[in-house]
Amino acid sequence: MKKAAGFLFVLVILLVTACTGPDKREEEHDPDGDVSFIEELIASMSTEEKIGQMLQAEEKHITPEEVQTYNIGSILSGGGSHPYDYDDDVDVWFEMVKTYQEAALQSDSGIPLLYGIDAVHGHNNVYGATIFPHNINLGMMNEAALMERIGEATTLEMQATGIHWNFAPAVSVARDIRWGRTYESFGEDPSIHENLVEAYIRGLQSHEGIATAKHFVADGGTEGGKDQGDARLSEEKIRAIHLPPFLQAIDAGVDTIMVSFSSIEGVKMHASHYWLTTVLKEELGFAGLVLSDWNATFQLDGDFRTQLVSAVNAGVDMLMLPYDWKDAHYALLDAVDRGLITQERIDDAVRRILTVKYENGLFAEPLRRVDPKEHFATDAHKALAREAARKSFVLLENDDVLPLTGTEKIHVMGPAADHVGYLAGGWTTHWQGNPDPRLGTGRSILEAIAKRLAEEEGRLVNSIEAADTVLVVFTELPYAEGYGDTDQPTLFDGLAHPENIDAYDEALRAEALGKTVIGVIVSGRPLVLPDSMNAFDALIAVFLPGTEGGNALSDVLYGDHGFSGRLSFTWPASLAYFDNPEDHILYPFGYGLEYEE
Repeated sequence: MKKAAGFLFVLVILLVTACTGPDKREEEHDPDGDVSFIEELIASMSTEEKIGQMLQAEEKHITPEEVQTYNIGSILSGGGSHPYDYDDDVDVWFEMVKTYQEAALQSDSGIPLLYGIDAVHGHNNVYGATIFPHNINLGMMNEAALMERIGEATTLEMQATGIHWNFAPAVSVARDIRWGRTYESFGEDPSIHENLVEAYIRGLQSHEGIATAKHFVADGGTEGGKDQGDARLSEEKIRAIHLPPFLQAIDAGVDTIMVSFSSIEGVKMHASHYWLTTVLKEELGFAGLVLSDWNATFQLDGDFRTQLVSAVNAGVDMLMLPYDWKDAHYALLDAVDRGLITQERIDDAVRRILTVKYENGLFAEPLRRVDPKEHFATDAHKALAREAARKSFVLLENDDVLPLTGTEKIHVMGPAADHVGYLAGGWTTHWQGNPDPRLGTGRSILEAIAKRLAEEEGRLVNSIEAADTVLVVFTELPYAEGYGDTDQPTLFDGLAHPENIDAYDEALRAEALGKTVIGVIVSGRPLVLPDSMNAFDALIAVFLPGTEGGNALSDVLYGDHGFSGRLSFTWPASLAYFDNPEDHILYPFGYGLEYEE
């Protein structure tokens, strides 16, 4: 009878709230009513149902029937996961999400799902989506108003697929560019985050979107820039450098925070009651949902059950266990039966989860969706991505050769010259990035210049000899977490494209022939350059500008817009920088030229 009563109660609430409409709900919002609804719902739930709410499974490893049976609280599509194929369209995505959501609504508890995804630079798992510049670019741009618009556009493109929970933004303060997630950071100094985090989260949480500040805390401060490594820092430094972006996220009303794989002085964050409960929940007053990272509990001490108990008791509310969610269900039930986790801790976790669902309208409209024709990959969103990209480009050198006049005979070469996938980088349709030159949207640098020259006196030519201007586009290969770590962040080693060396030799040959030579660097971090790079007449860092990067570069090369990006990371002069940074700086933090200079 208890389960039947709980389901009936939720059904009545769904019918009542659905009839009021979103505007009326907002006008009649009663915080005490919210609390009453959630508390009565918790009181109606069995322990099994509560534990189901605390689990997050990957869609490839759970069926709709299992969602219904186990009262699962959340599903995610991991990086590079798609309903069937990587080029599935928005309707296919929505039908998948709808199937899982309908299963959740048929469970004993009747509680709707949270469906999550890493939309870290646009709705990047989805083919044809607007791929915005990565965070490293947005830090170079450092414009709060534009950040809010990007956040809103991303949320709307997600909601065209029925997805509302975004595992973004990363608010990591990356202190070592050897870290493979450097490009997911706005910069090396928390002052950059101070200008951007609140605005971005406001945009992401518009239209009842749900944002996630990650990864708590100090993932950007690990020794040697090692992913999932150890931050050997004093609490004073953590509070001064790595904690402020989370304060800004909380001030912005962020709904969820994801815990870092990394450690502080040898203690894994997923097991740190001090940082997750004492600091985050109690001191900072974070009332939202604390989410674990992908299988991160497996890095804790002890057997499987002990690992889960450690994480939950430390303060983790929802466990991202893509494959092992069912084993976790039984292990947590056993832990509660044995008194290893209190009912109060379970209720606190579920209360936070249900509050996020309720306050973001999922009980009222669990299957809500915006019109893809109006909100997915629109011309307005592409124009926004193009504006953000061009404002993020950093002009490193210019010997009075830029802007171009449009009369030049130009030869465009290098491994990223005709490749949209390299411009987008990691977390683009696939977890580690897409090696495909075409992503269903955008133009490569070569295509954008060709389009521009169709309206100018100049023209593209196929050789250095026939050109007066040579544009050489270097690149790193795409990468994401773990695989992106390198102790050789240089133009030729580490994760640099192997064709960079040949392109560089050709650039030097062009310089010897008296050609104007312009270098463009596509990368997820500053790269140590060879000394002879000063032979280039101009040098531009475009980082990872997304699918509109080619169009945006054409805009600034031909002077439609000037350069305004400023380095949010120090650019090392050599690898010796990592041992003695003060004496090995090529371009300082905040550096960037303009045409007037």
